[in-house]
Amino acid sequence: MITTVDALQSLTPNAEWVLRGDVLEWLDTEQTEPTQAEIDAEVTRLQAEYDAQAYARSRALEYPSIGDQLDMIYHNGDGGATFQAAIKAVKDKYPK
Repeated sequence: MITTVDALQSLTPNAEWVLRGDVLEWLDTEQTEPTQAEIDAEVTRLQAEYDAQAYARSRALEYPSIGDQLDMIYHNGDGGATFQAAIKAVKDKYPK
């Protein structure tokens, strides 16, 4: 879940601020404090970006390790067909 902290870090990298509960104390003299509407919009944008990558996170958990992938290519002597089938199975399970 994307938080106000994530949004603030995205909107104002390296800014100095303190968040106590829901109260933001802006300490930075170089960057302008974002409005609540800007923070809310950034939370929404970041959450949508994160949600859109769910398939990639699911795939990463199920792909064989790099070592296993290389073994499939080298040892099976089938021109990489075993490797390709293993990767395709995961991609089919979690389509974009």
